[in-house]
Amino acid sequence: MSKTITTGLVCVLLSSLSACSEGGPEARSAAAASGLIGAKAPPFDLPAQHGSNRASLDSLGGKVAIVDFWATWCVPCKASFPKYQALLGKYDGDLAVIGISEDDEPEGIPEFAKDTGVEFVLAWDRDKRVAERYKPEAMPTGYVIDKEGLVRYVHAGYHEGEEATIERQVKSLLGE
Repeated sequence: MSKTITTGLVCVLLSSLSACSEGGPEARSAAAASGLIGAKAPPFDLPAQHGSNRASLDSLGGKVAIVDFWATWCVPCKASFPKYQALLGKYDGDLAVIGISEDDEPEGIPEFAKDTGVEFVLAWDRDKRVAERYKPEAMPTGYVIDKEGLVRYVHAGYHEGEEATIERQVKSLLGE
């Protein structure tokens, strides 16, 4: 194999890994650099593909929220969704979860919801306009938003066990 082909394959591999990340300190620090922590969460209003008719921050009525950017092809996304559903069940009424798909087409969203067993709202960011405002660094990237609508925490990528950290953050924002 020539050096050019090997270098090209390494570049393709590295770029695909950065698009779908299992997390780690470098992914989280990159997301924190997005400048949203402490800022008002960018508003959105999207047609929902699962769990409701619309997905918007305005509809949350002062709840703590997790807004998660994901894709159907992302393996860590598939692992994180049941964890978010469990958190939602535990803090039902006080927590909202909205998943925003960055897929090119919406057709796989209902099947992804069924496969992961989620009941929370899933929307499709058709033109990627919402992602342009949030600037997720990896798939998935979750934004934990307080009752006042401020982004308090960002989780870029997902690794097993991270749900415990997210739950502590949610509890602190709920005042528990």
